[in-house]
Amino acid sequence: MASIQFSRGVDEEIIPDVRLTRSRDGSQGTARFTFENPKALADDATEEITGMYLIDEEGELTTREVKGKFINGKPTAIEAVYLMRSPEEWERFMRFMNRYAEQNGLEFSKS
Repeated sequence: MASIQFSRGVDEEIIPDVRLTRSRDGSQGTARFTFENPKALADDATEEITGMYLIDEEGELTTREVKGKFINGKPTAIEAVYLMRSPEEWERFMRFMNRYAEQNGLEFSKS
């Protein structure tokens, strides 16, 4: 089971758009997540957004680089960035994404 949370214990139901970049030597990488109209921003959401937590059977990956996107003063999206600073962190992130993709019927496509 793989899930993404913005508040501990509350799974986000919206599937994000995820963009990956990696340095030429493979030593670092960046994952940019965009959630359009996420449950975490719903009018009835009561939990505070404390970060983005990627949770699976291996444990948890965390980023605090989470921003809200607003149009006409209303929250419409959440954008989050997860940085990977080593090949090991990249591999761990990819294992999470493979589990998350399989669970949610997603596929990977190279640009």
